[in-house]
Amino acid sequence: MIALLLALGSSLAYGCADFLGGLGARKAHVLRTVMVAAPASLAVELLLWPVLGASFSPAALGWGAASGVASAAAFALLYKTLAIGPMNVLSPVTALVSAALPVAVGLLQGEHLGMAGLLGLPLALVAVVLVSAGHGTGSSRPSRTALLLALGAGAAIALQLIFLHQAPSDSGVAPLITSRAVSSAVTLTAAGLLHRRLGPERPAYALSATAGVLDSLANLLFLLAARSGDLTVVAVITALYPAGTVLLARSVLAERIHKGQVVGLGAAAVAVSLLALT
Repeated sequence: MIALLLALGSSLAYGCADFLGGLGARKAHVLRTVMVAAPASLAVELLLWPVLGASFSPAALGWGAASGVASAAAFALLYKTLAIGPMNVLSPVTALVSAALPVAVGLLQGEHLGMAGLLGLPLALVAVVLVSAGHGTGSSRPSRTALLLALGAGAAIALQLIFLHQAPSDSGVAPLITSRAVSSAVTLTAAGLLHRRLGPERPAYALSATAGVLDSLANLLFLLAARSGDLTVVAVITALYPAGTVLLARSVLAERIHKGQVVGLGAAAVAVSLLALT
């Protein structure tokens, strides 16, 4: 139950972070947005160090660095995807990919589920699909480029979470600090090399920094959830984050929520209840 609640909190934080990051990427080049978000996320991890502790073992550093590279790619691909839009379709596509890969890894590593879990896990995956279902009247269809970016973002997110999960359970926030330090370095280096292509627009500092802080909180909650529960369950619950993005897109940007998405939200609630019984 603790792992489930932590995963739900991670899902909510990811959904809010993605929405704000997508808005920020609409106001300036995506790298300018990530240049603010990644260091802000690192600052949160450093503040948590004295509270939660950190053990920088070779394994923690290695898996954290791998997660950081994937995180940098996830930041850029996801924010660019959401900037192109529509958010209420592309965000769930990334979520489905980001859920499927960790589930496969968890099952290959020997994780087992009870009967309730065997029912709840596929229902949760179906829920992620339903949240992205249907275009309906007045909804724009995503371009092929946007869909490819969404698939790439989902894979990057999945690798980021898988690598964090592989880090030693007694390493505290060391993998998160390492991950964010590497992702910040990669982002700033890329921005320096491509500075002539970034355009004159200034980033939305408040939106970008808040997205980074929320993303850091989401990563922490995921790591704690994965350490106290199965990756197969935690990853799928975390992947329900598009619900938050979709609802924010509806309330702030007036993007439509279709009947399939409403059914998907209901299926997600049932799936969470089933997984809570495992």
